[in-house]
Amino acid sequence: MKSDAIEIQLKSLPEVPGVYQYFDKQDKIIYIGKAKNVKKRVTSYFNKTVENQKTRVLVKNISRIEHVVVDSEMDALLLENNLIKKYKPRYNILLKDDKTYPWICIKNEPFPRVFFTRKVFKDGSEYFGPFTSLKTVRSLFDLVKGLYPLRSCNYDLSKEKISAQKYKVCLEYHIGNCLAPCVAAIDTASYGKNIESIRQILKGNFKEALNAFEHQMKHYAQKMEFEKAQWIKEKIEDLKNFQAKSTVVNPKISHVDVFSIFSDDSYGYINYLQVSYGAIVRSHTLEIKKKLDESDATLLQLGIIEIRQLFSSTSKTVFLNEKVSLGDELKVFVPQQGDKKKLVDLSLRNAKYFRMERFKQMKIVDPDRHSKRIMSQMKADLRLPQEPVHIECFDNSNIQGSNPVAACVVFKNGKPSKKEYRHYNIKTVTGPDDFASMEEVVFRRYKRLLEEDEPLPQLIVIDGGKGQLSSAVKSLDVLGLRGKISILGIAKRLEEIYFPNDSIPLYLDKKSETLKILQRARDEAHRFGITFHRNKRSKGALKSGLDTIPGVGPKTKETLLRKFKSFKRIKETSKEDLMHVLGENKGTQLYEQLHSK
Repeated sequence: MKSDAIEIQLKSLPEVPGVYQYFDKQDKIIYIGKAKNVKKRVTSYFNKTVENQKTRVLVKNISRIEHVVVDSEMDALLLENNLIKKYKPRYNILLKDDKTYPWICIKNEPFPRVFFTRKVFKDGSEYFGPFTSLKTVRSLFDLVKGLYPLRSCNYDLSKEKISAQKYKVCLEYHIGNCLAPCVAAIDTASYGKNIESIRQILKGNFKEALNAFEHQMKHYAQKMEFEKAQWIKEKIEDLKNFQAKSTVVNPKISHVDVFSIFSDDSYGYINYLQVSYGAIVRSHTLEIKKKLDESDATLLQLGIIEIRQLFSSTSKTVFLNEKVSLGDELKVFVPQQGDKKKLVDLSLRNAKYFRMERFKQMKIVDPDRHSKRIMSQMKADLRLPQEPVHIECFDNSNIQGSNPVAACVVFKNGKPSKKEYRHYNIKTVTGPDDFASMEEVVFRRYKRLLEEDEPLPQLIVIDGGKGQLSSAVKSLDVLGLRGKISILGIAKRLEEIYFPNDSIPLYLDKKSETLKILQRARDEAHRFGITFHRNKRSKGALKSGLDTIPGVGPKTKETLLRKFKSFKRIKETSKEDLMHVLGENKGTQLYEQLHSK
């Protein structure tokens, strides 16, 4: 229900781009959003039937609405991003503003220094980065230092102080690491050329530096200064080796940002590839936690703004794996083929690998969190009233009606609990009747758990379709457990999932973790049941085959079973082998009896 105050606010909202803020009764911001049309977007929260439970809870807690009008959609995206990071509203996806990344700085001063830092100051200096790997920034910094001798001191190298000869050359000059601007050994213009070359390398443009070094090398070679030529040649090799570490793409593709998103029920993973001068010079993946079942497009849109701000991207062209609106300032493409499509596919692969690595780390560092995440996902996927921490799965086994048995396997937190597995001999059913067998074993299982006051599972999984499921439900009805335990059936052919009183099956994504756990439980029940059934048949066949032979008692049967495993193998065994196991007289007698007409 909308309050009168909310109703008035909705009617007065403008139909222009902007950012809206929802406040609760304590006047605290609980949600921030952006829209091309503020009135249309905000009204939609209150007018339509919202399917998502979390969104319904959000709307219920809104007591006041504020909005900010902006000039364009891009301005709305930027403002929303900044406000979310500032206020951290409860129902917004989490954006972490990590300021610990390293940068490479070209200091704003006479004869600029170049160094790496984790702090960014608005002092007119140029900052390149941030770099997500300290190893990368150290490698690049060492390359720059090796190519261009630069000062590392923090002296004030103003013209007046240099003219007054206030400084003397230091050890760095003598070992070749500095060109001594402090004593005017190099002028501002020449030093500035080196700084410009460094600037281009940090931007990913190695071409100009390579051309300049090759020109110098030829110059020294022509003057017969071969030591200097060799020195320059080594610098060229260093530069080419570093360039080779970047993934080279089509040289026609330059100054492009590539983004892709891969998500599950709880998180979105957005990968960013920066392409500069025909090579990938940066890769970064952002993990975003969902709060309101946000779509991939919503996550990607906000993630792009966050990443571009983080890395100070100025690229006007963006390649994506999903179409989103980013305003008129950026050219957005969703490539369908060629080198551009390969770039997007590479980005998507990086996002998937990042997710896999996160899951591996989570299993190692915090296995409880990993299992809770899976349980939460199963609850949502299967529309269960509670998380299925305790799952029991049933399967029947019989061949042409012989030796009918059933198996019950138990999973706790998505993992097998083998000590709790149980197998059953079918007692009340004659012939191959899977439905009646399932009804019997489910009744026996939960009648006993109730009598012994043992904990009941949150979910029962039946191996089979609607028929087996209906039979199991009959037993739950008799025991008064209908509605207290969730139950479903999983059919093998198309992995359809059936629920009681619902003729339309549920089809889960083949890569879904929920489906994988259900399949594993089903397969484990089948394996456990088949093993029990085979053992029972073998013992039965052995017993019936040997009981009619004189002189073969219980001890002899046990010896033969331990050695040959089945009656068939005993019949196929040679006379010598039987004599070796049972002795000459008993072995000969058994062999003759087995092979007599």
